[in-house]
Amino acid sequence: MSGLVQGVGFRAYTQRVAESYGLSGWVRNLPDGRVEILVEGDEEVLCSFVKDVWRGPRLSRVDKLEIIKEEPDEPLLGFSVRY
Repeated sequence: MSGLVQGVGFRAYTQRVAESYGLSGWVRNLPDGRVEILVEGDEEVLCSFVKDVWRGPRLSRVDKLEIIKEEPDEPLLGFSVRY
């Protein structure tokens, strides 16, 4: 995700949303100012998650979202913020 997504509570917001949907995965900041999210779950639930994350926390602004579907290398347990 790109836009105003760092320094605005975006990772914590994403974690709360993911946990509310019972999704597994992680979120992290990238050096270029983007945020990367890896999330696993039911496709219908993932669509709702994406809509909620697109809205983001109050001070954020998402300009672009890229979705890549792939199978995880390992099972994901819980949802975490990576640093």
